[in-house]
Amino acid sequence: MSQIDSTREHLIETYRKKAKHYDISSRLYPVPGYPQRAQRIRATQALGLRPGDTVVEIACGTGLNFSLIEQAIGPDGRIVGVDLTDAMLAQAQHRIDTNGWSNVSLVQADAAEFDFPTEVDAILSTYALSHLPECGDVIAHGTAALSRGGRWVVLDLKVPDKAPRRLTQLGIALVRPFGSIDEWIGRRPWEEIRAAMRDTLADLSWTELSYGTAFLAAGSRGSRTVDETPQGSGQVAEQP
Repeated sequence: MSQIDSTREHLIETYRKKAKHYDISSRLYPVPGYPQRAQRIRATQALGLRPGDTVVEIACGTGLNFSLIEQAIGPDGRIVGVDLTDAMLAQAQHRIDTNGWSNVSLVQADAAEFDFPTEVDAILSTYALSHLPECGDVIAHGTAALSRGGRWVVLDLKVPDKAPRRLTQLGIALVRPFGSIDEWIGRRPWEEIRAAMRDTLADLSWTELSYGTAFLAAGSRGSRTVDETPQGSGQVAEQP
């Protein structure tokens, strides 16, 4: 079994175990008091959604972000939730049925193999993309599916840069339950995500959150081709 296949199987098994109680346990994720909800709201706002928009959420899990997206796109919009794990999608379907949403469809697929619909207005991923070995490819495939001006937003975890030891240990602890921590640190997926977004999107912004234990990256597909996009472009900010 390849490293990618091994990582995929580990993620499926991990989230199958967590699915039933994920909505409750996620309130304590990654540590009690972490501003996860506020960060999710901020990520959704960064999509710049309008009524009627089509949104793809990669690794949607149980659909924790659906209500935030629904508030922006309304009943004429559309959400496509993609996740690798059947048990998580079952919980997402329960949320859809409970809320009576008729504009949400779910797809069980590996994000790296997902066939994005065309002319998508926005793509979102929260606390998930860095666990995928092919995260850079997912960014590129998603960008190709965006309409002109469509937004790609990633909220995810990272190891703090040049931080006190205790904060570095916190960053490491954030992802320990989800895979090989040594592999994750060595791969530094947040750097791959940032590079892929910088290379494919017209106006990357990158904001460090919670003392560098998380980041919010956002950009849009402009009228320029990838080759015309200035290298190294992108606004960088640091916020607690």
